[in-house]
Amino acid sequence: MKKNIHPEYRPVVFRDASAGQSFLTNSTCTSSTTMTWEDGKEYPVIDVDVSSASHPFHTGRAAVRDAAGRVARFRQRYVRAGVLTA
Repeated sequence: MKKNIHPEYRPVVFRDASAGQSFLTNSTCTSSTTMTWEDGKEYPVIDVDVSSASHPFHTGRAAVRDAAGRVARFRQRYVRAGVLTA
């Protein structure tokens, strides 16, 4: 790697306010806001809108799509139009 062209890679806390969760991970993101983590050290904090703690896909609150029903409606629509045969 070339010297002095890459951003600093360091521990950062990502905080999801909607879920009340925080994650300590490594990142190149910067922030002027800091917080004391469970280990007693100060880390920069990045506030995020959605994380795995609040995203419907990861929490199991995602709506399940009725794929079979959608296909049937599609076929009905185009059979009536004469494009497909029943």
